[in-house]
Amino acid sequence: MTRSLQAVAYRRPSVLESAAGGQLLGLETSRGATPTGVKDHPQFFAGFLTSPQVASAALLAVADVAAARYYQQQLRASLDPVVTGNGDRLRFESFSGCCGVYARLDVLEPGLDGGQVGHGTTNVDVNNPLREALSRIGSDDPLHLRVGPEELAVTTLDGPVVEKKVPLPDRWLRGFAEAQVIAAGFDLRAELPAADAVRFLRALPRGGARAASTGPRWVVPSGKTLRPTTRAVPGAVCLPGPERLIALQRVLRHATALRVYGPAVTGGAAATASAWEVVLPGMRLTLTLSPDSSRGFSGEGGVLDVLATDEAAEDAELISVLLAWEPRVDVADLASASGLTPERVRAALIRLGTSGRVGYDTAEAAYFHRELPYDAERVERHNPRLRSARALVAAGAVALDGALGTVTAEDGHVHRVRDEAGVLSCSCLWWAKYRGGRGPCKHALAVRMVQRGDAAAERDMARVEADAR
Repeated sequence: MTRSLQAVAYRRPSVLESAAGGQLLGLETSRGATPTGVKDHPQFFAGFLTSPQVASAALLAVADVAAARYYQQQLRASLDPVVTGNGDRLRFESFSGCCGVYARLDVLEPGLDGGQVGHGTTNVDVNNPLREALSRIGSDDPLHLRVGPEELAVTTLDGPVVEKKVPLPDRWLRGFAEAQVIAAGFDLRAELPAADAVRFLRALPRGGARAASTGPRWVVPSGKTLRPTTRAVPGAVCLPGPERLIALQRVLRHATALRVYGPAVTGGAAATASAWEVVLPGMRLTLTLSPDSSRGFSGEGGVLDVLATDEAAEDAELISVLLAWEPRVDVADLASASGLTPERVRAALIRLGTSGRVGYDTAEAAYFHRELPYDAERVERHNPRLRSARALVAAGAVALDGALGTVTAEDGHVHRVRDEAGVLSCSCLWWAKYRGGRGPCKHALAVRMVQRGDAAAERDMARVEADAR
């Protein structure tokens, strides 16, 4: 797994200090992005958590996911949650070591007290001493939290615990990009009251690799609960690898509801991703599962079509200026402000998501702004299908003939790509295996690049002729 090495510096270690109003948790920061530019030590929040025990359990759940591998469990995972201040809330995000589970804790305004939330993003390490400290927080323990962009230190009344940052894996960046594309296609499918949610989640298997081998499960709303079904039916939600929801067990006694999100499915549909949101006092904890325990979000390929067009790259530069650290990014407002169509705005947001600058909140059905120290070109460099498609185009291996394109691969084999109502299919083994379920193959992607290039050339010629007239 590729990692990006980043130098960090702190004014002092994070500490717990006694004060007249209780204990103060200090969280030291390093360099971070803010609305006024990059600062060495910005501050995102200084105030109390209104439900410290709930917040601690939920943060531990995010840390559980960051430290877990649900596929190839013998390998060790030691990844870092990401923290974003959005002006009115704090978001804690992580991926599992296998990149198949995306966790996000949104601590909303009702969960924060006595301080303003700033703007910025960082990743933080939650190690064993910190986990032990969080697990000992009681319902009456006051917890004053100050969050900065490069280091997290959470302390209890017992004393200080200091956390150190480690590099953010490049695979996480691709996961952030793919997860927001997939989640944008979700709708709310079911909402369970607290008691029914607890019964349903506690009945799920926790069998690890053995449970993962049984394949995807499906559930359908039935009264106030979810009923298992053996196949996809209209209204059903896929539950791939139910043991991957185990991190939710930490917060079940605090839950007020469970909301389930997924795409629309028809009978016989293949396994899909889904999102499982536990509603908590003043906050939400959401786990998004990839379509299979063996599939990480980083390889889903949902962003490839957008990465292959120069138009989206140009539009992304304009849209990035308008994001303004908003916790809720409205596509219609951006379209009005930019003069772009909603479709082009969405493509631009996907493009920005490839550099970690945009996420998607299923609860609010809206994008949100975050900042990570990466660029879109980094994703392109680390995406083998995109690199291969560009190489095929550069080698002149693509020939177009109406709705049909042919691609001569590196080994001399000729693959036929067809355009069927805007969806490109291919005669290659990749398409035969995934049928578009993991994005376009390199041959279809190369054909799309050439099609767009020809269309752009035609538009340029039309403009030249119009100017001449």
